[in-house]
Amino acid sequence: MSGGERSSGSGSRFLYDSFDVATARIEANERLAQLQFDALDERLKRIEAMIERLERRLWLAVYGVVGVILAQGVAGLIEAAPK
Repeated sequence: MSGGERSSGSGSRFLYDSFDVATARIEANERLAQLQFDALDERLKRIEAMIERLERRLWLAVYGVVGVILAQGVAGLIEAAPK
């Protein structure tokens, strides 16, 4: 057997393949980084949804204030109209 060549017999691959600690650490760090990015992406999506809801509420408040001001203006015009 040379290098990564395996025999045709049965047995654990760990008997034939060498274990590279550096490669295992790199792969573990890559998996961890991917999980962290996925979690961050999920949090950002939730924050964006909250911002959209807040924006809708703010516009509703603005339209409400404008509606009240217009209603008061119309009421003032109706009272000021000659009878």
